[in-house]
Amino acid sequence: MSQPSPNPAAIFDLMNSFHKTAGIRAAIELDLFTLVNEGASTADELAARAGAASRGIRILCDYLVVNGVMTKEDSRYRLTAESAIFLDRRSPACIGSMVKFLYSDTLRQGFAGLSDAVRNGGTVLSEQGTMDAEHPVWVEFARSMASLALPAALGIAEILSRDSRPVRRALDLAAGHGLFGIKLAERNPEAEVTALDWAAVLEVAKGNAAAAGISARYHTQAGSAFDAHLGENWDVVLVTNFFHHFSLKTCQGLAERIHRSLAPGGRMVTLEFVPDNGRVSPPLPAQFALIMLATTAEGDAYTFDEYAGIFRKVGFSSIEKHQLEMSPQQVIVSGK
Repeated sequence: MSQPSPNPAAIFDLMNSFHKTAGIRAAIELDLFTLVNEGASTADELAARAGAASRGIRILCDYLVVNGVMTKEDSRYRLTAESAIFLDRRSPACIGSMVKFLYSDTLRQGFAGLSDAVRNGGTVLSEQGTMDAEHPVWVEFARSMASLALPAALGIAEILSRDSRPVRRALDLAAGHGLFGIKLAERNPEAEVTALDWAAVLEVAKGNAAAAGISARYHTQAGSAFDAHLGENWDVVLVTNFFHHFSLKTCQGLAERIHRSLAPGGRMVTLEFVPDNGRVSPPLPAQFALIMLATTAEGDAYTFDEYAGIFRKVGFSSIEKHQLEMSPQQVIVSGK
């Protein structure tokens, strides 16, 4: 049987991938997913509702159909099951705000310098990239990315609830939007949560805690996870999407500080993109390493064996991994 002739279509598509980001960003900004779910279905109807040109709406919606977030029949557009849940502004699971962070100037500049980052082995944004002290990109992260974190935050609270040990004191390290600590506090009515992050970021977390009705049990500490006094006798320390910004040596030093801060029997909870040992699967965790190359000096996507190795070195006696539902990430629970 003859082999198919080589075809450059996949390479052409890869080179044009930035079109996809621009397309979905435009659709989110025009609120097209919400308008379709509200009943506007033709290009003319959507154009009237969005205050846009019919030609522009038709071309953009056809592009979204080709890329799997809309369907089309007899010139009428509908949402897919996924876009109805995750891109309709009215949905509690809407993640449309994420595009503000993922398409931010900082991230785009990091990828614009990717060739030099490959040559250097780290970002060319600045000496530490997005890890510069009080980098403003993390305020946008806190404002934009909480919706994506919700399934993982609920999953972590559920995992910890299976353990008979109570959670009364929890530290949320590099808390960002604060959702992980907030959901833990909601699941554990006696828990007091302290969020540690830069002061400007903590303003977003405090607002989210107030909206959740837990302000009385939600405390904040401004500063760096590496320099701030971490305190002691924590039942749980949450380290969510943070280790990947640094070298394994730096991660080990931070894990050692966290180990000392835990109460006997306390747990460090790590949430990460964790590729298999070959580092090319699963796709999302494996590709995450490129973001770290473009935006940080030494960050990476580390395997479970790498995390387990440094956690054991600093004294953690039990290390368990959990695959989350509705998330490409894994949770690693390390017991003292």
